[in-house]
Amino acid sequence: MRTLGPGSVSSFLKVILDVVFAALWVLLALTGLITVAAVLLSFNPDLLAGVTVDPEADEVFRRGPVLATGLLAFAIYLAGVLVIVGCLRRIFATLTAGDPFHPDNVARLRLIGAILAGLELGRYALWAVGAWVLPDVTDVEPNFSLTAWFSVLVVFVLAEVFREGARLRREAELTI
Repeated sequence: MRTLGPGSVSSFLKVILDVVFAALWVLLALTGLITVAAVLLSFNPDLLAGVTVDPEADEVFRRGPVLATGLLAFAIYLAGVLVIVGCLRRIFATLTAGDPFHPDNVARLRLIGAILAGLELGRYALWAVGAWVLPDVTDVEPNFSLTAWFSVLVVFVLAEVFREGARLRREAELTI
């Protein structure tokens, strides 16, 4: 099976990325709605006056702002993943078109690397803020993910490989 062009593996992967992209939009919208509901219920628990609540759920309502903050962090994470998948969709569109060294792919790969790094730094920041705001939660420990940082480096190296490929293609186009 071919790796580039219409009817290739890259076109199949592009379809999968399209489905994931749509699912991420739906998940992001649901997360936004749940976040708004958590904020509303934390400031006005009387909205559920007719609903019987067990004591454990009452604790969740008192911690509504913490829940809303966690949901907001999840929404930001989802937005980052959405941008990454969007860039990958555009990269695979160029692969499907048979143009892997399209000059725009360099910027797309750099953006993917930057967002991956930002998501990992955001995870560290969220842990630090969580440890400061919720000192009674002790079952979550920070961990340095060598795999995540290795992935960031690989994406930046691939961006440079694609930049060099685009440069060589431009030179070849100028050759008579």
